[in-house]
Amino acid sequence: MSTLLVKHAQVLATMDDQRREIADGGLFIEDGFIKQVGPTAELPDTADEVLDLTGHLILPGFINTHHHFYQTLTRAVPGAQDAGLFDWLRTLYPIWARMTAEHIEVSTKLALAELALSGCTTAFDHLYLFPNDSRLDDEIEAAKDVGLRLHASRGSMSLGESDGGLPPDSVVETDSEILADTQRLIETHHDGSPGSMTQVVVAPCSPFSVTTDIMRDSAELARAFGVSMHTHLAETMDEEEFCISTYGRRPIELMEDLNWMGDDVWFAHSVFINDAEIGRMANTRTGVAHCPSSNMRLASGIAPVRKYLAANVPTGLGVDGSASNDGSHLLGEARMAMLLSRLDAAPNQSGGELMKARTAIEIATRGGAEVINRPDVGSLESGKAADFIAVDLNRIEYAGALHDPVAAAMLCAPVNVDFNYVAGRAVVANRNLVTLELPPLIERHNRLAGQLLND
Repeated sequence: MSTLLVKHAQVLATMDDQRREIADGGLFIEDGFIKQVGPTAELPDTADEVLDLTGHLILPGFINTHHHFYQTLTRAVPGAQDAGLFDWLRTLYPIWARMTAEHIEVSTKLALAELALSGCTTAFDHLYLFPNDSRLDDEIEAAKDVGLRLHASRGSMSLGESDGGLPPDSVVETDSEILADTQRLIETHHDGSPGSMTQVVVAPCSPFSVTTDIMRDSAELARAFGVSMHTHLAETMDEEEFCISTYGRRPIELMEDLNWMGDDVWFAHSVFINDAEIGRMANTRTGVAHCPSSNMRLASGIAPVRKYLAANVPTGLGVDGSASNDGSHLLGEARMAMLLSRLDAAPNQSGGELMKARTAIEIATRGGAEVINRPDVGSLESGKAADFIAVDLNRIEYAGALHDPVAAAMLCAPVNVDFNYVAGRAVVANRNLVTLELPPLIERHNRLAGQLLND
């Protein structure tokens, strides 16, 4: 049995059901799970490892509910810098079609390193194209070197340009290939037990890149194995128009027809969702991954997050692909979600209060845990996995903000975290990633990125 004592945090925000915030707080951890949380004076005095966090704020680890790791290789690509979603995709699909297993490996490590430094402890990734010799296994193996919890999706694209879809035919697969490999990956890698480090998600890419047959069959397969389901939905007006013109259905109506609603499902973006559809999502406990920076970067629109929260739709946070965000800073994304929600509310302030800093933190922690069906993470309380982050409050970014350190984490400029522990093991310590050497990783990543664009 290994133990860890974390003590003397200036404030420990548990995000438990009571939303307790504990002064001089700490945690006592055994074998990766929290045994006690409370004031330092009430915790055991000794442990195998003792971490004194005097002057720090402790938060539950943040949960990223939508990402595309491989897109770290194609940030700020000329021709895609000022485009909307469909034109952006048409520019980048031919570049992504050149990727190999090495690209998947290196981009996974870099994306997870960036997420870890920004406060993420559990990351979902949506990998939906597998060109050349690449496989989802490459991502799963690479993630082990970083140390974050991974929800890896076996995405898919089966509706190519020749059949009326958006992606080029070179990156689509047949239904039989998709379903066989998805089942193999679930049987090989999925671990649904409490505290698991790897789970597999079934995730056809979007209504404009897969057939209705693969959507139905994927849902049937996922439910047979008890795994979660994810897809892009209603990200742009173009997608809404595609669904109506192609299927005669609005996006949510289409998902209902395809058996893609329920507490085992969450959608990315969901910007163009009306009030009645929000009600149907709430009734079925269908979740959403809110990606504010990407939605602004691609000029997609502002998701109705205030309405999602008011209706109790499970709502999490996503940085989305690093080619549509150009960054993977999850703490910064939480702040962006708060600010964008306030902008959306501005013309109608009398109709409801502005999003609070603590609400943004809740979306990034408890909300994300509910969205991805992980009851073992998202808050700091006895029995939960020991995933926590800490920031030093004696930094220039927080000067003058110590009246409310918890709110300061969102209202002040976003920072990299000082500590990030997953299952009671350090991934970041003293602002440095401890599981990988960053300089050689960055050099290798930049070299591969350059080759990818210049081939």
